[in-house]
Amino acid sequence: VQLQASGGGLVQAGGSLRLSCVASGGTISRYVMGWFRRVPGNDFEFVAAISWSGDSTPYKDSVKGRFTISRDNAKNTIYLQMDSLEPDDTAVYFCAAKRGWRTDYPIPQYDYWGQGTLVTVSS
Repeated sequence: VQLQASGGGLVQAGGSLRLSCVASGGTISRYVMGWFRRVPGNDFEFVAAISWSGDSTPYKDSVKGRFTISRDNAKNTIYLQMDSLEPDDTAVYFCAAKRGWRTDYPIPQYDYWGQGTLVTVSS
């Protein structure tokens, strides 16, 4: 499975962006999907995940109520709607796929990763 993330960009604080992650080479319908982010020099951090059916969507505490993860299995795509963006959200955002059913897999257990898309939030 290959993942291609897009939708990043430069936005002012309080603004919105919608990230997309399109999968190819296989179907994501039996994969838990996640969004992660990394600031240069820091480790990857979990942002959000979504179960096969979309009924389980855990979030990093600092993004709850501002970010929404969703998936369209027919389009082999997941999304991350990011509202009320803050400068601390600035990072490279990555999507990833994990064959399984839980939404709390450790980051190293994710099987496939996209290339990342840069989100920059100015104050």
